[in-house]
Amino acid sequence: MFGIPARTYICDRKDFESLKKTLEYDPYLDKSKTDEELAKLKEDAEANVIFARQDYWLKDGIVLGLDREKCYLTISSTDDFLEKAESKLKKLYPELKRADSDLEQKIVGEIEKERSESEQGLGMIFG
Repeated sequence: MFGIPARTYICDRKDFESLKKTLEYDPYLDKSKTDEELAKLKEDAEANVIFARQDYWLKDGIVLGLDREKCYLTISSTDDFLEKAESKLKKLYPELKRADSDLEQKIVGEIEKERSESEQGLGMIFG
C-alpha cells in the first residue's frame, strides 16, 4: 500500500473537525470560486497543496488505542508533496508535530491491516 512515502502527524483532538475540512477541501471543486479566482489559484503554490487528491487517513487516538486527546493523520504521497504539505499544516495547526518512527510504523501497520480486511470483505461480497 505504501509504495510511496508516508508520514504521520499528531495533533490535538480539538482540531479534528477543522483538520478534516482542510483535508477534504479542493479549491478547484469549490463552486463559489470565479474563473478569475481559479486562474489565480494556479499560481499559488500553497493553495495547490490539495490533500483531497492524496491518500490520507485521519483517525481519533481512541480508535487507534492511543491518546484520546489526540488525532493522527497519515499522508501517503511523494516526498515533494509531503514537504509542502508539512509546511502548510504547520502554518494552519502550529501544535501539529510529526510522529516518531516507531509510532508512525504502528499507525501505518494499523492502516494496512484495516485496508486488507476491507479488501477481503469486498472479495467475499463480490467473489
